Amino acid sequence: MAKTASKAAASKTASGKAAVNKAAAMKNFEERLERLEVLGEQIRKTDIPLDEALKAFEEGIKLARTLEKDLEKIDSRIEILMNSAEDQADDSPELELFAMED
Repeated sequence: MAKTASKAAASKTASGKAAVNKAAAMKNFEERLERLEVLGEQIRKTDIPLDEALKAFEEGIKLARTLEKDLEKIDSRIEILMNSAEDQADDSPELELFAMED
């Protein structure tokens, strides 16, 4: 009984950590997106020195690439979820057990 309880607690802890990791990843995504927006605003300024503009541009390109990869992962997950929902909707229940015999 103690083993079952400890397994259940471990499973609950693992799923809790996964939820925290997903929330942290979303927050991280949003923070990186905000940083990219700030960099874009900096680059648009006419009084910024060229070397600072170049550094901001490089950082922005790196952020844009990582954000693009994250969006591709999210898109793949959405597609999988949508396809599995369609598959479930297409499966009509078999009601042979409930068919009335004449």
